[in-house]
Amino acid sequence: MPGKLNQDTDLVHACVEPEPKTGAILTPLYLSTTFVQESVESYLAKGFSYSRTNNPTVSVLEDKVAKIEGGCGSVVTGTGMAATTVVMSTFLKQGDHCIITDCSYGGTNRLCRVQFEKYGIEFSFVDFRDLENIKKAIKPNTKLIFSETPANPVLSLCDLEGISKISKENGIIHCCDATFATPVMVRPLDWGCDLTMQSLTKFYDGHNVGTGGAVIAKDPELLEQIKLCQNMHGNIMAPSVAFNILQTMKSMGLRVRRQSATATEVAEWLATHPKVKSVCYPGTTHPQKELADKYHRDGVHGAMLWFELDGGVDAGIKLMNNIERPWSLCENLGATESIITACAVMTHANMIKEDRLKVGITDGFIRVSCGIEDPADLIRALERALEKC
Repeated sequence: MPGKLNQDTDLVHACVEPEPKTGAILTPLYLSTTFVQESVESYLAKGFSYSRTNNPTVSVLEDKVAKIEGGCGSVVTGTGMAATTVVMSTFLKQGDHCIITDCSYGGTNRLCRVQFEKYGIEFSFVDFRDLENIKKAIKPNTKLIFSETPANPVLSLCDLEGISKISKENGIIHCCDATFATPVMVRPLDWGCDLTMQSLTKFYDGHNVGTGGAVIAKDPELLEQIKLCQNMHGNIMAPSVAFNILQTMKSMGLRVRRQSATATEVAEWLATHPKVKSVCYPGTTHPQKELADKYHRDGVHGAMLWFELDGGVDAGIKLMNNIERPWSLCENLGATESIITACAVMTHANMIKEDRLKVGITDGFIRVSCGIEDPADLIRALERALEKC
């Protein structure tokens, strides 16, 4: 396809060509485990040998994700946590040190504490809202800075450009988990990051259908390293899941913009309700609004917000227990369905309670992922639930 295309066009067409033999418009689903070689001498001449290493369907998704994120290539994995594991396994070894945000997905926090610390790897959990905190945490053995923006679930933002400058000056790899942002809002590689991590389960899939993750590299050397680690671990995505995400990601730009508009309406309405103590959304009431406006393109601030009630923990739990359709009380986010999550007992239950409370995740903390339903219906359901609090 000639020339540089806009992101919405790339989401539909990038890296996908009609299948030569039949003209099929969709990338075929190759379920084969192994691929016959013409001879010993021409081994890998067609690029494929065994699906743990490369699969034609999966490879198209990897190329497409890299294109959308502005990277030179990517690896896709079975889950977002698997992608995080690839990053840490590739760039950290015994005796190394990692600086990581003190507010991240609970599974990421647990992975550091429970899995990697026992291998003699040190982690500093730091408030990334202040660049000085990151500078002060750097040690001679610091090998990785792991940021997340907006952070799950409190939506704190970080200065990607500033952190990347610090990492470059000190020879440290900077990886950003941009799952909440999506490339529709911000592409961390454009701001100097070395790696972007995505949970494809969320906005890329966007339909509560499949799980997946991706690590996108800025340069070929980094890509080679993460690809080797992924291959050794067997940390791969099933071709059938890759096929589905190749279809669902086509509408990601449309969905994220609709979800962002809905989240804005919901946040503004919540801010006026007498029972709501606080509400946070990057597009409206956010203490780092200046950063949001710098990094989030075209005024798109995403589907995610959170709020707490004047009645505290009991009121928050009561609301979540009484929420009606079209809301769903469950884990996951970024889907067409609107979701309310009790982070303290769901997504972040595996954090140490003191650490969870320190970053503001109380037992009554309500995380919201807005879907694509009519905003008026979502607001009416919230109003009915608030009447019972």
